[in-house]
Amino acid sequence: MKMVIPGGTGQVGSMLVRYFRGLGHQVLALHRSSMAALSAALEGSDVCINLAGRSVNCRYGPANRREIFDSRIGTTLQLHEVMAGLSQPPRVWINASTATIYRHALDRPMTESTGELGGNEPGAPDTWNFSISVAKGWEEAFFSKVTPLTRQVAMRSAITFSPDLGGAFDVLLGLVRCGLGGTQGSGEQFVSWIPEADFVRAIDLLIAGEDLAGVVNLASPNPLRNRDFMRGLREAWGARVGLPSTEWMIELGAWAMRTESELVLKSRQVVPERLLEAGFVFEYPYWPEAARELVGRWPIASSAA
Repeated sequence: MKMVIPGGTGQVGSMLVRYFRGLGHQVLALHRSSMAALSAALEGSDVCINLAGRSVNCRYGPANRREIFDSRIGTTLQLHEVMAGLSQPPRVWINASTATIYRHALDRPMTESTGELGGNEPGAPDTWNFSISVAKGWEEAFFSKVTPLTRQVAMRSAITFSPDLGGAFDVLLGLVRCGLGGTQGSGEQFVSWIPEADFVRAIDLLIAGEDLAGVVNLASPNPLRNRDFMRGLREAWGARVGLPSTEWMIELGAWAMRTESELVLKSRQVVPERLLEAGFVFEYPYWPEAARELVGRWPIASSAA
């Protein structure tokens, strides 16, 4: 199978490249490509997985907002143009989206069929509304045109954890290792997550599942509250205690790290209804087991073993 991954040089792309090359597939991860280069790569390919977009790990100032929005919507529309000109387009096109498209949810889970999209919620920070508008625009661009020969899937991914240095798991584990891995904010907010082992297998299912089209949640079936999430991570590392962080401390830390606090403070309670209906079996459906597996493969821990 020939796979093309625009934007495939980042953390999520690296997971997919490792997995699918390990299965013997031909995988081409692209960074920034012209329409001619995209056309040449995609002609006669089997799968396109579009991950292209400027990293959201930044402050949401005007310039960064414009680049975050344009890089996602622009590349998706560009791919539509390319697909329309191919004589042998890929049979499936999986486009990145995000679980943050759902509203701040403390009351109930959000599935593909019953989930409520967020936007302009009373009291919600402007940065949350911006993230939701990007997600909506991304999906609108993706589904704006019909691709008769290519099945389209938008993956609404939760936070995807791998043990790679510099990724989200590495950052959170760094807090635990420094004694700062306690409850974040109120601790009542839900964390939706998916580990590398289940993420790559879910993508495999999306490729094979001819009846899977439209939006699909990629998340563990068991989101949990932040206080329990951080406790599970501490226990996986063997840390007895972790200092809690108030909201103002998180905002200050995010400012110092040139990022935003949304990842920590927004409640995401996302459930993968369509994956479960398709018969997908999670290797790590619960966070404590997933956290232990990730800690065991974290590069520095592995090298010290």
